[in-house]
Order: sequence, then C-alpha cells, then structure tokens
Amino acid sequence: MTDPLRAHVYVSGRVQGVYYRANTRDAARERGVAGWVKNLDDGRVEAVFEGSRDAVEAMVEWCHDGSPRAQVEEVAVEYGEPQGVTGFEVRY
Repeated sequence: MTDPLRAHVYVSGRVQGVYYRANTRDAARERGVAGWVKNLDDGRVEAVFEGSRDAVEAMVEWCHDGSPRAQVEEVAVEYGEPQGVTGFEVRY
C-alpha cells in the first residue's frame, strides 16, 4: 500500500446532466477511494478523493474521460494531505 493522498479536482466541459457524479461515485467506491463529488453553479464538477496514492491517481486519470456521455475539456488538480474523509458521497 502506498502513502495516503488527497486530490481536490475541478472538471470542466460537458460534465453535468451526463451522470458524471454517479459514475464518479461508482468508480471511487470500486477503487476504495473516499471523498465526495458535486456540481458547481458554473457548470464544472468538483470532487475530492482520498486514499492510497495509486487509487487516488487512478481516479484523477478516470476524471479525464469520466462518464460515457461526458465531454471533458480540462481537469485541474490540487494535491494535499488527507483529512480523514470516509465513504464516498454525491453532494448537492
């Protein structure tokens, strides 16, 4: 197991109304990543991933494609120390 990592991600493009949040939740849970995902008023999706470095990096990579109907234009990531988030949820 690698050192734990936190990634705070902002995804731009056609990422709302295409099940991006639900697919992100499912992908994170499959990888054992904790955190949350939500839509922003400006049309982007914001997410936080916490877990092993490998699993978090896999989620950041996943965000570049996202859900099958999404058209991702940009993924901005800020890395930091984990804050002890548990579970993974869709926030509203």
